[in-house]
Amino acid sequence: MVVEPSALFSFDVEEFDAPVSRGRPMTMDEQMELGGRGQARTLDLLATLGLRATMFTTANFALAHPGLQRRAALDHEIASHAHFHASFRTEDLATSREVLRRTSGQEVLGFRRPRLQSTDPAAIAAAGYCYDSSVNPVWLPGRYANLRAPRVPHRTGAIVEVPISASPRLRVPLFWLAWKNLPMVAVRDACERCLAADGVLNLFWHPWEFVDLAGQGLPLHMRRVDGERMCDRFAAFAEWMRARARIMPIGDWLAGARMIAG
Repeated sequence: MVVEPSALFSFDVEEFDAPVSRGRPMTMDEQMELGGRGQARTLDLLATLGLRATMFTTANFALAHPGLQRRAALDHEIASHAHFHASFRTEDLATSREVLRRTSGQEVLGFRRPRLQSTDPAAIAAAGYCYDSSVNPVWLPGRYANLRAPRVPHRTGAIVEVPISASPRLRVPLFWLAWKNLPMVAVRDACERCLAADGVLNLFWHPWEFVDLAGQGLPLHMRRVDGERMCDRFAAFAEWMRARARIMPIGDWLAGARMIAG
């Protein structure tokens, strides 16, 4: 049987605290305003393109934007991005899942920790999740040293790990910064290599990338492509990818692959 290649699209839906982590003061209202504006733009774009994705959402964001949360849940998978983006406690696994279940009306099966930090798989499973998508299997100075981590989805105890995609052999990273700092010809080549080797891609972005970030105090490598330019780049990439793979939420793919219950 020939299995059609799949591209798993997801977004980390969160309060916009990237400037705060770099020393620029922002109130929570300001963080939520820009984060909400980005999510509204992202949902509009996905609707125009006819795409479904996984929304890894902080409970904090869901409580601040109940209308956007309900709208996202109509078409997309809702998963957990912890309770707050700037801090994490193990008990947040359970509390964020409960908030997201209540605000979305969905069962919440997936978890991704902010900044792709590691979390005990047993704790994730104990909180009721079926999969974790927090591993970035690349080497990035000062952030990740995961060159020995598996690149493809696999089971770790009771949890399925779904790593962020990186190309075979050279492990060219394909997380959100690639779209800002690598030529798109290199990004597309790495994606094609992943699909050929693995049959699946796991890619993610942030809704705040889809609004104008001028004046927000971010370094160039984080804001090189933003706003309408990012929308256009994403739309062109999605159409290119649609000719090569099925684009779907992570949970749908895992259920189809019988790695989690449907």
